[in-house]
Amino acid sequence: MEKILLKTEIRDPKTDLAKNVKKNGMMPAELYGHNVTNVHLSLQQGEFEKALRKAGESTIIELNLPDGSTRNVLIQSVQRHYLTSAPIHADFYEVKMSEKMTATIPLEFVGESHAVKALGGTLVTTLSEVEVECLPGDLPHTIEVDISGMKTFEDTITVKDLKVSDKVTINAESEELVAKVQQPRDMEAEMAEPVGDIDVSQVEGVADKDGTPAEDAPAEEKK
Repeated sequence: MEKILLKTEIRDPKTDLAKNVKKNGMMPAELYGHNVTNVHLSLQQGEFEKALRKAGESTIIELNLPDGSTRNVLIQSVQRHYLTSAPIHADFYEVKMSEKMTATIPLEFVGESHAVKALGGTLVTTLSEVEVECLPGDLPHTIEVDISGMKTFEDTITVKDLKVSDKVTINAESEELVAKVQQPRDMEAEMAEPVGDIDVSQVEGVADKDGTPAEDAPAEEKK
């Protein structure tokens, strides 16, 4: 995957108010990390949106700071406008390329299941993402899950079936279910099932078996 670069500017939180930053098409951001001094930044909102679409929160981004240095970061969180959903603030977490880290990687389901297309089943996914551990440079953007091998309703996909590099460790139980195909309901068979006998003597307001009215029947029925 090509490198994703973002140019930034230093922001003085005491003088550069957020609303003034946004007037110029910019948005505020924070850079932090383990043993890293926090840096207040601003960057072009449009450029950030492009980077976010490409990188998500699991791909390394290179931040270019005004002093000429470059920081390798992950998008840690994004604050969005409550009406437009446009990003209005971002947090970047600086990573050390020589130190292993954990990150949550989304699963991307690909292929076509015979059990779904030909047999009318419904694909049921129980996981949409998994946590992995690896060096920052080895982080996968997504993990593809090929469902084409699911040909019957007995076929399943578990964590051990996920294909990742040998440099990546998935932090989940190997037998944890990822996906299965649910068999379609047989509505005709369900409708044909006999309905159990109902003891009408137990229904409120119905006469007892000897013909006398139930205790809670209306007074006029007891006359």
